[in-house]
Amino acid sequence: MSTRIATDQVRLKRAYEAAESSDGLRVLVDRLWPRGVTREDAALDLWLKELAPSTGLRKWFGHDPARWPEFQRRYGEEVLGHPEAFEHLCDLARTQRVTLVFSAKDEDHNDAVVLRSLLLGAGKAE
Repeated sequence: MSTRIATDQVRLKRAYEAAESSDGLRVLVDRLWPRGVTREDAALDLWLKELAPSTGLRKWFGHDPARWPEFQRRYGEEVLGHPEAFEHLCDLARTQRVTLVFSAKDEDHNDAVVLRSLLLGAGKAE
């Protein structure tokens, strides 16, 4: 991994927000389909369930901000446990804008925030 991923290449967006052409490649990063969103409205290009938090981790976290630091650590370990899927997402983000689509109400404490941070750190020199 040698090419750094530019900050503006990876965006975050709730699944309940309208898709826009500026989103680039739209990737759902949740394990569960967003409630009440049709496949047409979601306008997704890719659904990476394998990079979503495990069911156990998702339930443990429960979007509790007090558990955020530990969630970030645990989820980071889970993501890196799927190197092929993560590297595929890195490759996509190196060549085009990628919008990580998520359904959580809390826009600051969710899996997409952690995944974006991991992606932006992936291009650092080893």
